[in-house]
Amino acid sequence: MTFKEQQQVIKERFNDILEKPLLTSFLVLVILAILVLSLSFPYYQNDFTNFWGQVLAEAHGMLFDIAVIGILIFWLNRNGEKRLRIRMYKDEIDDFRLWESDEAAFRTVGNIKRLNRNKIYNINLVNCHLARTNLSYTILKESNMNNANLTGANLLQCNLENARLNQANLENANMNQANMLGAYASGANFTDAVLIKTILERAFLIKADFTNAFLMEADLRGAFLTGAEMENANLYKADLRGAIGLTVEQLKSVKTLYQAKFDPELEAQLKEEHPELVG
Repeated sequence: MTFKEQQQVIKERFNDILEKPLLTSFLVLVILAILVLSLSFPYYQNDFTNFWGQVLAEAHGMLFDIAVIGILIFWLNRNGEKRLRIRMYKDEIDDFRLWESDEAAFRTVGNIKRLNRNKIYNINLVNCHLARTNLSYTILKESNMNNANLTGANLLQCNLENARLNQANLENANMNQANMLGAYASGANFTDAVLIKTILERAFLIKADFTNAFLMEADLRGAFLTGAEMENANLYKADLRGAIGLTVEQLKSVKTLYQAKFDPELEAQLKEEHPELVG
């Protein structure tokens, strides 16, 4: 074997070792141990007691480094990894924005749930396609969902407190017991939506469409309902006290107002003009 061939073999073996991190670490440990023990041998023979005390002192320093610096670095790494994961989930939502397909919808929901697990609730879902998805029990408070397509979606007990749903399409959505306290849903489409026991207190529902919606026992106290469409809506036991902009004209075409609660003036007007609805 020529010298050049021997060099090539040595180089290949060296590269093989470098490709195996565990073996590389072990060889480095062995080499350093031989070097350190060789240099320390005279101290073992002549001044072992003092030398051993210094070794123990260094061991205490090592423990301190592990306890303080090691744990700090571990904490920083974990937080860094968490931030990267959150950024990745948000980037994926951005990638699927405006993509109207079932795959985009379900992958977006998956990222929403992952963000929730990381305690991220304020999510940008503007123009997202979420039709026929399952968002039940998710937390989306203060999220921006303007113009989102939530047709036929399940939002059971979903937390939408102070969320923005302006011009969102919630046709045929199931929103039983959802929390929309203080939400902004002006111009939203709730046609045929199920909102039984849904909290809509102080929500902005200006010009929202509740045609054929089920609002039984819904809490609409202090809600802004100017121009809202209520044709054939079921408002059985709904609480409409303090609702702003609500008129008899809007309520005359509802399916029922039986046992619903109103401000005294509006109630008196309804009993006078449309007793069949409140009877």
